[in-house]
Amino acid sequence: MQRDRSVLNRRALRLRLLAGTAAILLGPWIPAAAAQAQTPTPAPESAAEAGPDGLTPQAAYFDADILSREGDVVTADSYPGNRVLARFQQHTLRAGKVTYDLAQGLASASGNAQLVDPDGNIVFASLLELNSDLQTGVAVDFATRMTNGASLMAATAVRRSSTVNELNYAIFTPCPVCNADGSTRTPTISIQAEKVVQDEALRAILYRNAVFKVGGVPVFYLPVFAHPDPTVERASGFLVPLINYDQGRGLSYEQPYLIVVSPSEDWLISPQINSRVAPLLNAQWRRRFANGTVVARGGYTYAQNFGDFDIDGDGIDDTLVPLAEEHRSYLLAHGRFDLDGPWRWGFTAERTSDKTLFDRYDIISPYQDNGLYYGDQRRLISQLYAERQTQNSYLSVAAFSLQSLRVAAANEDAPGLNIFENDNSLPIVAPLIDARWEPSGPLFGGRLRLRGSSVALFRDAYVGGPVLRPEQIPTGSTFGLPGVDSRRISGQAEWRRTLISTAGVRWEPFVDLRTDIYSVADLPPMLGVDSATITRGRATAGLDVSYPLVRRFAGGADLVLEPVGQLSLSTDADLDPRIPNEDSQTLELDESSLFRVDRFPGQDLYEGGLRLTAGTRATLNWAGGRQASLFVGRSLRLDEEPAFLVPVPDAPTQLYDPTGLAEKSSDWVVQGSFTPSDRVRGWGHATVDSSGSIRRAELTVDGRWGRRNQGSLTYIVDRSDPLRRLNPYPNPFDPAGPPIQQSLNRNYEFVQLAVQQFVRGNWGVTATGIVDLERNLITRSEVGLLFDDDCFRFELGFRRDNTRVRPSGPSEGVYVRLNLATFGGSGYGQSDRRW
Repeated sequence: MQRDRSVLNRRALRLRLLAGTAAILLGPWIPAAAAQAQTPTPAPESAAEAGPDGLTPQAAYFDADILSREGDVVTADSYPGNRVLARFQQHTLRAGKVTYDLAQGLASASGNAQLVDPDGNIVFASLLELNSDLQTGVAVDFATRMTNGASLMAATAVRRSSTVNELNYAIFTPCPVCNADGSTRTPTISIQAEKVVQDEALRAILYRNAVFKVGGVPVFYLPVFAHPDPTVERASGFLVPLINYDQGRGLSYEQPYLIVVSPSEDWLISPQINSRVAPLLNAQWRRRFANGTVVARGGYTYAQNFGDFDIDGDGIDDTLVPLAEEHRSYLLAHGRFDLDGPWRWGFTAERTSDKTLFDRYDIISPYQDNGLYYGDQRRLISQLYAERQTQNSYLSVAAFSLQSLRVAAANEDAPGLNIFENDNSLPIVAPLIDARWEPSGPLFGGRLRLRGSSVALFRDAYVGGPVLRPEQIPTGSTFGLPGVDSRRISGQAEWRRTLISTAGVRWEPFVDLRTDIYSVADLPPMLGVDSATITRGRATAGLDVSYPLVRRFAGGADLVLEPVGQLSLSTDADLDPRIPNEDSQTLELDESSLFRVDRFPGQDLYEGGLRLTAGTRATLNWAGGRQASLFVGRSLRLDEEPAFLVPVPDAPTQLYDPTGLAEKSSDWVVQGSFTPSDRVRGWGHATVDSSGSIRRAELTVDGRWGRRNQGSLTYIVDRSDPLRRLNPYPNPFDPAGPPIQQSLNRNYEFVQLAVQQFVRGNWGVTATGIVDLERNLITRSEVGLLFDDDCFRFELGFRRDNTRVRPSGPSEGVYVRLNLATFGGSGYGQSDRRW
């Protein structure tokens, strides 16, 4: 290693070499941040300013076999087989020879030159040259490899001015150009152009005579082609179009166009043109503020409703009202703002003019989880909320309303006449308050938690069970009855302490106190009372005990047994029949909820009396990260709880238990996971009643074989409603006629399968499907031909959609999906339908 003896000359050499690297880095595909190095600001050389490599901004490091100076020319050379190493500004330059002319200001690097920038991008060239004004740079046999795997090559790269870079006879590809053994390969996708110009003033890349190749075969030619500079995070322009076919809309073409207003704001205009129906205009606005973000999506069309409205198959629509053109639209917006301090607030605004608009026009991902509260499956939520959170406290205040897109009564003969859930039967919630606080220090050696909540719900339409108890459901017609309104204030205090004995037994005594105040109005008139105020309280004391046991077997396997028990005693549950059940209608018993004092998700239902809960988890771990785990548990109670039973609306004397907690013995909870190898994993959960019948179950198995073959199988079943109950629903097409028998049966059984199998090289097949075993019907299915390599994925196949929500009935057609490395992708089937 040798160093130049003149500090001045050393700095001059460093400045010009650095300018040279900047000129090369400013090629069209390298981050423009390197351009800032053209005119570096001198700074004191101090250890405090040293970079990760230990060099200060004005320092340079050279490692060469020979370092000499003849007049004004400084030469760093190497012996055959070696290269000069130069390190500065976190850039590394290697070359067979580096020269610099102090008088002329000319610098060059030759002989397998290689430059690495701080981001890891690599530039190769046989010759690099720069002049003194730093405005012109030349690279011969230029090539670069970026950190994302893309490659760019050119015969020559020239920096024409401070804002213009030019590459001649250039090739760009996002695909690998070498095999694993180092041999060359033809990239799957590439763009070849006679000339490529980067104009930094326009912030664009311009091509002349661009040829697009697939597998080395030209497939598309453009005499002139342009796109935004890759160094630009966002730029206005066309995005990848969406093309698909639907039997209702016909051939559909959607072309998004992005309009960048500022670094913090943009618009996305995306008109959807259809061959059979009127077009739909989609738009999205995004704006980032100093302390928050707003995203608003919407769509509009003036069109006639379309679908299958023919019940008897005579070719004539059986609708009472003629299908006329109407204004149809949707809005999906959300925002969140983080204020200074512990406060934040936000909103969602989700509404659509048509219950089936999303399904008819295949709107992309309409059901998203934004905001403090989420809409249920196929329900939109509009809300306004505020939160305050500190280390020891939490407070939220919210108000929201819902719009349902659920099918309440399916019309198998004419899906366009499906009857949807009545929005007036869903409550308006204003406000909903939740508060929690706990002191920073222990109390009597344990942890104290305080919680308060309040909610007010208002309904326009009458809803019977399970909102109302069996005693409150009127007999006869309920047409025209008002919806029950309710208000609740609750307070709760929990104290819990953890003790561990010398033998390793974990003891957790706890005390839980709770009080509720309800105000109920608009009760059914036949009850003789319009409103009521109810107060109730509950006190619980109990003990949790756990004792983990570990045994090690020969070969390194470990068996962990974790028996857990809980004994709790509560005052008798005061389940006044006048209290509506709004937030405790659904209970999912699993390993975590089984040992809670309040196993119901809300406040309206709770348990009392003496209860004993026990369970055991066994986990086996062995070599290679393999694992299997199984949990089994259940709860026993001293007395039955008939208040948990739910009536059949049209047969109030028939009751069933949707919770699994009404009897003295709860449902069994069985939950497990297994990973027998790094290629197979699974998870399962089930609740089994006392007779051994499965109430709910879910099982998922994922597997991988070969290098890229994979599959997933999911089975889900719900048998929580053995009576298959029906509920009368007013017929909107004939109000004076008999009501429609709406099925409230939650029973369902599905199997979902997804498989990807490669047959030869990068070619394979893919298939997905969802089977409704309850209806003996394949609701959705796809089968396709697949090509997939490191930078390109293409699918061509056939799909069929037979879900009940489609107003046009079953739909089938060809789909195309395309995904390109560094370019993104497009495809069919992005409308996020849920089971």
